[in-house]
Amino acid sequence: MTEQQNLPASPVHLRSSEHGEAALVSFYEQVGGRPTFEKLVAEFYRGVAGDPVLKPMYPEDDLGPAAERLTQFLEQYWGGPGRYSERRGHPRLRMRHVAYKVNPDARDRWLSHMRDALDTLELSPLHEATLWDYLQRAAHSLVNTFEE
Repeated sequence: MTEQQNLPASPVHLRSSEHGEAALVSFYEQVGGRPTFEKLVAEFYRGVAGDPVLKPMYPEDDLGPAAERLTQFLEQYWGGPGRYSERRGHPRLRMRHVAYKVNPDARDRWLSHMRDALDTLELSPLHEATLWDYLQRAAHSLVNTFEE
């Protein structure tokens, strides 16, 4: 293992040029890349599929397309490939979720399924805490109503 790979996760993804290789190992790479995010998302959607509050928010019977979008979003956010923006443009999370009633109950259910999924990954304590912190902040930011 090189000295560069021992560096802690950096919230800034430095690159050698605008489109060049990453100068530091990204969080995405540190946690195992796409397979890690695919597992997280697959486990998450297993919970969502049986959730009476969250499942109706997904217009497709097949959660596969939603899972792919979330995987691509998380990959990009954590320093992986930029496929999400290439295919869907800027993430605009609040705008994309405004059509859904995201109240504290929906948020808490989302977080519960995501917590269960995160626990399956067996990440290092630092990586787990970093990812969980982000997921909590993201979920709280998407609440758009306090109505039941």
